Amino acid sequence: MRGAVREHYGNLAKSDSSCCSTKESSCGCGGLYSQSEILSLPQDAIAVSAGCGNPTAIASLKPGMIVVDLGSGGGIDAFLSARKVGPKGMVYGIDMTPEMINRARKTARESGIQNVEFRLGEIEHIPLDAGVADVVISNCVINLSPDKQQVFKEAFRVLRPGGRLAVSDIVLVSDLPEEIRKNLTAWSSCVSGAVSEKEYIGAMKNAGFEHIKVDDRVVYTHEQLSDYLKDSEYADRPELRGRNLSDLIASYRITAVRPKK
Repeated sequence: MRGAVREHYGNLAKSDSSCCSTKESSCGCGGLYSQSEILSLPQDAIAVSAGCGNPTAIASLKPGMIVVDLGSGGGIDAFLSARKVGPKGMVYGIDMTPEMINRARKTARESGIQNVEFRLGEIEHIPLDAGVADVVISNCVINLSPDKQQVFKEAFRVLRPGGRLAVSDIVLVSDLPEEIRKNLTAWSSCVSGAVSEKEYIGAMKNAGFEHIKVDDRVVYTHEQLSDYLKDSEYADRPELRGRNLSDLIASYRITAVRPKK
């Protein structure tokens, strides 16, 4: 599973296939970044955007903060965070795909952005010391992990007491057809690895987070999910043909806090 995800996003890093635009798109990120944010970003980061939301909008970032971006990809949210925390702050982008890390580092270097560092690593084993971060963000990545509980434990570990978690992610609204659930392409496309709201928030609570709040839910339409699966080997199977795929998944924005004690 991890190898399929790494290959999928490695190929994305070599292309310019963004889902980020000013209109609605199947990945759900359309319209979630303001025009001013898009214009302020390096175009190379926008070119490989693959998120389903904008976690920086709910992260309450302030100058001087230390931010960790889990699954930073081409760096779009890391670069936005770097602008918000300013030269006295720092952003660490963590990604397991070498091609994405190399591309993000190149973009940072060419854009002269000095308060961001991209590190190769798995979000289940974050290559940072405990208690270093004021905020942990993630955009449409935790659903890709086969061990979401471990991801939240690691996010909790790297946060300082009182630190904040802000994520955008795909969550199940109802059970997926078995044909989609078993499909590796659908997993890499942030669909079949998704879990229910109860399971997702339960994993956050088990990791120790408190004050968990669902900030927003956007349920995907049949057309959006169909577009997600258009490259899947199951897309034209008789079992899926004619099936209504509405109301199966949604893009969530969730915040939580590591207790001060």
